[in-house]
Amino acid sequence: MRESKIREILVSYQKKRDKAESELEFRKNDVYSQIPEFKKLDDEISKVGLQLAKLVLQNPSNKENIILESKKKMDSLKKQKEELLTKYKVPNGYLEVQHNCNICKDKGFLDNGHKCNCLKQEIINEAYKMSNISRMLEKENFTTLDTSIFSSEKDPESNISPQQNMLQIVSICESFILDFDKDNGENLLFYGDTGLGKTFMCNCIAKSLLDKGHLVIYQTAFKMFEIIEDYKFKNADSHISKENYENLFDCDLLIIDDLGTELTNSFTNSELFNILNTRLLSGKKTIISTNLSPMQLGSNYAQRIFSRIFDRFKMVKFIGKDLRWESKQ
Repeated sequence: MRESKIREILVSYQKKRDKAESELEFRKNDVYSQIPEFKKLDDEISKVGLQLAKLVLQNPSNKENIILESKKKMDSLKKQKEELLTKYKVPNGYLEVQHNCNICKDKGFLDNGHKCNCLKQEIINEAYKMSNISRMLEKENFTTLDTSIFSSEKDPESNISPQQNMLQIVSICESFILDFDKDNGENLLFYGDTGLGKTFMCNCIAKSLLDKGHLVIYQTAFKMFEIIEDYKFKNADSHISKENYENLFDCDLLIIDDLGTELTNSFTNSELFNILNTRLLSGKKTIISTNLSPMQLGSNYAQRIFSRIFDRFKMVKFIGKDLRWESKQ
């Protein structure tokens, strides 16, 4: 993403803070107009604060007693304010700044200088907009899912119909979303032929978790390895390139779509293992979708990769005929 876009996002954070302060001032004036005594108490608190500084400068030797007395006055005035708010049924938090993100207070950064998850997600969302993925998430989500398009005829090999299969998969995905915050080590592997709804279900999960405020990275395997190559061999000194690479490890959920479409070699094997293993060790969740069968995965990828997937991912098989092909007939 261009630096100019990131600057635009940071400017939007400043606007959020300005708006929150402006709205607080409006609410405060609203309370003042309806409860004049409240304004008097606020003015009195301000006077106590000014007097405190003045008295400490005039009597430095008596600083502790002055501060103690001032605190008692402040506490008494604040208690009176709370009683007035309760008396006039002013909602809790009405006279506090209402931030979009209470973690970073709409600054985008934490006290330690690291990016807040809300800023990371803003950057990712902007990247989604630029790549048209956001439009796809609006089209493909649980509200647009129609299980009636799947055949109700039993598949002889699985002994269930594609429609029943999809209903079971929806249940698995909904449970995954519901329990996402639990440290249960659950990861999903979607596998099956082309056009059976694997990418659609990935989009459903991505949309649901994005709406809940989770940090979600959705990339095809091909694009993911492009990001890795860009950071390791082309733009290692680029701040954006580094962030794109680190997000693969740090995001709450990484969705790797179409695993097996990339060029498989020792480099991609090594990097895939590094990402999967690091995320597993840190308790980060991952979803993989592939047209390959488990047996093909085992032959195409290093044994240690297959071992991690086989042991730590729930295998979810999609069955039926290619819906995209059938829709053209």
